[in-house]
Amino acid sequence: MSANARARMRRREVDVYNYYDDGGPGKGHCTWGAGILAHRGPCTKEELARPVSQAEVDAEFSRRVAKAERAVRSNVKKQALDQDQFDALVSLTYNAGTRGSRGTYQLVDQGDFKGAVKNIRHMIKTTVNGKKVVARGLISRRAEESAPFAVPAAAKK
Repeated sequence: MSANARARMRRREVDVYNYYDDGGPGKGHCTWGAGILAHRGPCTKEELARPVSQAEVDAEFSRRVAKAERAVRSNVKKQALDQDQFDALVSLTYNAGTRGSRGTYQLVDQGDFKGAVKNIRHMIKTTVNGKKVVARGLISRRAEESAPFAVPAAAKK
């Protein structure tokens, strides 16, 4: 992932130095640090009481970005990606996970960038208390992540 894309993603993923429920107290999934999913479902009382250091956030962010980079490389093999496309898929994978990004990988690997754009832009919902709801913050994130696939290769040169 390029340094610029990594910095942009880090600004988007605000550091929180404790565990929290991403859908509000008792709702959503237990998360910490730079948007790092601890587990599905709300945090326990013990988790909510646990502080997290800057060093822990930095280390886990780096580890998860590296994991997302490996996932993109291992799932998109036939299609050459430019730096912006690779960065976008790493960001998507960091946020949605490898399994959540699999459909997009397949579309990109088949060269169906129009389909990939549509797929990415539809990935704006999360589950809160067993119900799918639109996560408003994902709308702009998905627009940014889909943009490199919406621009024809000739126009990028």
